[in-house]
Amino acid sequence: MASITSKPALSTLRQLLSELRKQSSSSKLAENQMARYVLNEYRKYQTTDQQLCKAADEMHFKAKSYCEYLQNSRLYKEINVEFKGKGERSVEDTARMVGFKLPHDPK
Repeated sequence: MASITSKPALSTLRQLLSELRKQSSSSKLAENQMARYVLNEYRKYQTTDQQLCKAADEMHFKAKSYCEYLQNSRLYKEINVEFKGKGERSVEDTARMVGFKLPHDPK
């Protein structure tokens, strides 16, 4: 993240803001405290990345790691809601959930 205008840094920033927007309860991203913090950190390390970081891409790595964390936590919540145990399920419900169809048994 040698510069905030470098292509990987901008891409990561866009992904971060997108994930924050998806998980935010407020309608405007400008009202989100975490989004403001991320933008301030990007601005702070815009010109001094090489001086303050141990590795050249440390801040970019941290931003990508946080972005992946946000994506995976959102996906975890979605999967957990979909497949969370609702007590005992019937065989038909279980088959339908995994994409199978039971053979029709006319009696």
